[in-house]
Amino acid sequence: MSKKTNYSYIGIAFIILVFGIIFIPKIIDRITNKDVIRNESRSDYATENKSVGSNLAFIEINGEPKKVPAFSFTDQNGKTVTNKDYEGKVYVIEFFFTTCPTICPRMNRNLIQIQNTFKDFGDFGVASFTINPDYDTPEVLKNYAEQYGVTNPNWHLMTGNKETIYKLANEGFNLYTAEEAEVAGGFEHSGNFALIDKNGFIRSRKDVFGNPIIYYKGIVSEEEKVDDDGSPEEISALKEDIKKLLNE
Repeated sequence: MSKKTNYSYIGIAFIILVFGIIFIPKIIDRITNKDVIRNESRSDYATENKSVGSNLAFIEINGEPKKVPAFSFTDQNGKTVTNKDYEGKVYVIEFFFTTCPTICPRMNRNLIQIQNTFKDFGDFGVASFTINPDYDTPEVLKNYAEQYGVTNPNWHLMTGNKETIYKLANEGFNLYTAEEAEVAGGFEHSGNFALIDKNGFIRSRKDVFGNPIIYYKGIVSEEEKVDDDGSPEEISALKEDIKKLLNE
């Protein structure tokens, strides 16, 4: 090996030594003072946090967080209930009807389970909107609530103008609702729940890619995969996220 080559190696080693002495302490100092933030991969983050970030996502439309549209309906007690009655509360939204022969019974059994989990929280509620208001009068809704065991005073089963309810579902929440004579029960609708924070914003956890899932599946049954407390996995996830919002 020539002297010229040796000098080259010595020069490179000297440069590395100088870089280590001068720059590495500065980089460490910047990290210590949070000027540089370590960016973990999404896959590692999802594994460690079970696909849930430290904060629940806001659902954004055109860059703006999506808020619950204003509404005013009559509940099972004949009381007028508006979105303002839910201010300062975390709540779950569903669209259903009392004569539903398919998914609604499962949805409401899951909501009863959630209600019982948060029975000691005065700032938790549920907003249920019937998509068959012609039949679901306040009296019918009250009987339905008693049948299922609705005890939370912040759980309002609401009825009102059909067109207004359908607009709230399809445009306000993008939860599909339609009257369809050919399907069982005469109506089609989403079996999903929306989760609302104390300020009226729609919130959700994130998937493994960091995207909000937007809604929670309300139609899971006891026969599906369950967690330690016996709840279907999707309902356990919703419970966890309700707790997070209650603590915000």
